[in-house]
Formats: sequence, structure tokens, C-alpha cells
Amino acid sequence: MDWQLSCDASNSVCIVDDDIAVCDALTLLLRIEGFGPSAFTDGPSFLQALDRLRPVCVILDLHLPGLSGLGVLQRLSAMRFASPVIVMSGQSDIATAVEAMKFGAVDFLEKPFAASAMLDRVREAVVIHRKATAGKIEGLANFPGRHLLTGRERDVLVQVARGASNKEAGRQLGISPRTVEVHRARIMEKLGAKNAADLIRIVLSERPASPSLVPAALP
Repeated sequence: MDWQLSCDASNSVCIVDDDIAVCDALTLLLRIEGFGPSAFTDGPSFLQALDRLRPVCVILDLHLPGLSGLGVLQRLSAMRFASPVIVMSGQSDIATAVEAMKFGAVDFLEKPFAASAMLDRVREAVVIHRKATAGKIEGLANFPGRHLLTGRERDVLVQVARGASNKEAGRQLGISPRTVEVHRARIMEKLGAKNAADLIRIVLSERPASPSLVPAALP
């Protein structure tokens, strides 16, 4: 089931939660802030709606009846869905959050959360996504598939191209080495890279690599 479909495709945000009260609250919040919210109470109706919607962000509950939030993320991953997905849950644990990120989630909020916290995350995710899809990645070639990468995946890719280890990249980006590893795997999958050397070849393929971007050793 879905309702309140957005007429502004360039500012569309999808909410997927079986709790109608949460959908209503987030819909009102996002509309006040100038977004075009579309709310869904189950995963299949949301996935079907992607034929007509191109959201700039998705807010997804992990514990949906039937097809779970993780199941939805898996479907989006298979579709190479590039828009940021913020996941939320009232039954959170670290393992679930890591699994969600493995399938492309960019952020995780535990219920209940402040409305301002969700709004801040949506704004940030949308800004990063729009910058990421606007053009080339600084310091890298205009390689095929760059539009498939999320903002965070692009940040990780720049670090990898500079030869940073997962630990070093994590320190630069303020995330854990495990999170870098997950993003790195997603980048390789999206770009069709067989290994780290192949990934470097792909992202530097359209021009000679500058000395600063040639890794001394591939981790």
C-alpha cells in the first residue's frame, strides 16, 4: 500500500514502514522541509513503485512484515540502486546494522529518534548523493559506472586509489576498517572489478595516473 505520492520527482523521498503513524509523521516532516515524500507500508509495493519513482533518498524500516528491510536492501543491491538508503529499527544490534550496510545502507537510526536527527541525516545523504552523481570524482578518471556509487563509496574509492589500507582509509573517513571493507566490496561489485589491481585500472583508465594516485602497494 502507498499514498501521498510525490509530484516533485527531483526531490522525492520514499518512506517504507509498516507503522502508519511513523509514515505519517515522517511524511509531514519531509513535506514541511520541501521534500516530496512517498510512503509505503511494505517492501513489495515500494519496489514496484520504483518503476515510476526515482527517489533521492529512501528511509527504510528493517523489520517489515513479509519481505524484511534487509530483503528490500538485497533487491535494491541487485538493481544497483544508487540513491542513499537510511535504515531504522526498534530492535537494533551491531550485526544487523553491519548487514544493512553490506547491502548498501548509508546510515542507521535506532527508534525512537528525534525528528531533527532524521531530517539532518536525510539532508546530508541527499546533498552527498547529488554531489556524487553530478559529475566526475575528483582525482579519478570519468570511468564507466561512477554514477552507481553512493557518496560514501566515492570517498572510500578515492582512499583506495591512493593506496590506503582499510585501516588508513577508515581513519581518514572516521569509519571502521570493517565498514571500509564492506564499501570496498560494494564498489568492486558495482564496477565489475575482479581484484584491487583491476579496480585501480578501471578508475584510472581514461587518463595516465598521476604519481599521487599510484598506490605503492595494494592492500
